[in-house]
Amino acid sequence: MRMLDETTASAYFGSMAESYDSLIRRAVPRYDEMLVRLVDYLPRSASNIMELGCGTGNLSLALAERYPEASLTFLDAAPEMLATTSARLERAYPSSVGRTRFVESVFEKIDSRLGTFDLVTSSISLHHVADKESLYKNIYALVEPGGTFRFSDQLRGGSVAIHELNWRRWLEFCRSPENCSEEEVASLLEHAAAHDHYTPLQEHFRLLRIAGFTKLDCVWRNLIWGIVTADCS
Repeated sequence: MRMLDETTASAYFGSMAESYDSLIRRAVPRYDEMLVRLVDYLPRSASNIMELGCGTGNLSLALAERYPEASLTFLDAAPEMLATTSARLERAYPSSVGRTRFVESVFEKIDSRLGTFDLVTSSISLHHVADKESLYKNIYALVEPGGTFRFSDQLRGGSVAIHELNWRRWLEFCRSPENCSEEEVASLLEHAAAHDHYTPLQEHFRLLRIAGFTKLDCVWRNLIWGIVTADCS
């Protein structure tokens, strides 16, 4: 894995599109379980779906399988990630080609001009945005009345002590012999210091309520990762 020398989160992830799937499972404990649980808490039916930060398409493939008739919009700031997701979808679900749209954009620029959706979802991406209040207001504008917003992300602990303990346990996982090299750990830490903005769960809830979301819950959590559910009345 290359050391971090890019100036933006999108450039960083774009540069590692080919190695991302290997790294994510060595750097995020219980990653596949988290992805399965996120999909578990998606609505049974949806006709128009937006994924924010599609990355290499791990959640995207699950969406295409779960919703075989839905229109799918995949947004990412890295063109390399969009290309990877597009290629994977075309191979795995050729019939999805006519119902997919790919949008290159940073999260800070999303608005209702993209359309409205009965499901907006995201996997480990939103922590790259510092201004969560504006982000959630913009996402709320994308969700149709009666629609849902479901995401997994990295969370700050409710206290300094809890956050530091979670962080130490994460680093222990990364540094186990079968997972990350010290070079990879250094790159992850450098990226986190430059681009990550962790928010406590209760602050997420407060900002989601300000945006207009209701029925908030955290349905899964492990160390600094969690799954949040919210509805648009």
